[in-house]
Amino acid sequence: MLKYRIQSILFVLVAFMLGCNEYMIVGVLKDIHSDMGTPLATLGILVTLFALVYSICTPFISLLSARFKRHNVLFALLVIFLVANTWTAIAPNFISLLLSRVLAGATAGSIISITVVMASFIAPPEKKAALISWVFAGFSIANVAGVPIGNTIARVFSWRDSFWMVTILTVIIFALLFIYAPKDTPQSHAGTPEEAAKISADRKKYIVHPITITNALFIICVTAAQYSFYTYITEIITKYLHFTDSVLSILLFILGIVSIFGNKLGGYYADRGNMQDIPFLYVIMPVSLVLIGLLINLTNPQGFPLILGIIGFVLIAIVCIVNVSYGANVTVLFLDLANEQFPGALDLSSTFNPVFSNFGIAVGSFVSSMAIGSGLFNIGNIVFISAVFGFCSLALVLRLKKLTKEDM
Repeated sequence: MLKYRIQSILFVLVAFMLGCNEYMIVGVLKDIHSDMGTPLATLGILVTLFALVYSICTPFISLLSARFKRHNVLFALLVIFLVANTWTAIAPNFISLLLSRVLAGATAGSIISITVVMASFIAPPEKKAALISWVFAGFSIANVAGVPIGNTIARVFSWRDSFWMVTILTVIIFALLFIYAPKDTPQSHAGTPEEAAKISADRKKYIVHPITITNALFIICVTAAQYSFYTYITEIITKYLHFTDSVLSILLFILGIVSIFGNKLGGYYADRGNMQDIPFLYVIMPVSLVLIGLLINLTNPQGFPLILGIIGFVLIAIVCIVNVSYGANVTVLFLDLANEQFPGALDLSSTFNPVFSNFGIAVGSFVSSMAIGSGLFNIGNIVFISAVFGFCSLALVLRLKKLTKEDM
């Protein structure tokens, strides 16, 4: 039991480490802009390209490495990730910084997918959804502690020191995983031509299954809804809700806290029947986004009262809660569908949440970056684009509810 608890904590720390690397860039974009002089709209590409490479590379790396022991693959990927994050810390210019983010994105997805598979094997059946929700809560904890701390470090020292913090954390986690990572989780690679054919058939059927496709589209829309505005969250909070820079780290900390609640809320619904009870949350999200846009755009910026800023921030917090609540549900759904109907697709299924969530991040940040760059939108009304993605999420989660009730 002690070993299980240590392993569980380490898996959460892995997600926290990856979350710091991925999300911290959002909190320091203004500092990078000041350091390198690159326009903010262009710096949004750092978020887009990281997420796009993440989503493209993760399934290929996972499939290519399936014949090797998971813990060995995990250690190799962690070394590459360590190099990539350190490169980010020392990057002398925008192009170098962009390349470092590409390398980090190429490894991060496979690291978390291996972690999720390990977690699903070491957890008792009744605790699987809860543990997976905690693993994904590691990303929210990165918002709670990592992003605000990174933002504070950037303000006091340098944005580069924020990434040095992640480098130190990676070294510590690597050392602990070397001791405690499970080394006997079952492999799904084939040993005979017949087994290879069965695994190949399972993967093909799994990919085109209606639940897989709908689940993937739902993830894309949910994450696009968040990152079409969250990429510019520091500007929205300070420029459009009129909070001062001095309270920015505190407000980012609060958003991280509520995101942890969202993860646990998602784990609660996953244990109660997966997609059957969760759709009502996705009515709240697009409505909140529309209200944020109306509040920002229909009030006088010269006389913007504090109470409106507080209301706007509360609505953003509600959106963050809903946005992250999908994690445990979609992951358990992917894994359960593979375990019950297509066992040869298990390793592939473990990559789908990180793959499609990062593809959604890429879509959301790219659309908002292009909209702002074209002059059609400003940062203050980009939430209306987020709302469109939110309404698409609602339609897809209702479809998932129907499909899972009929097929699982």
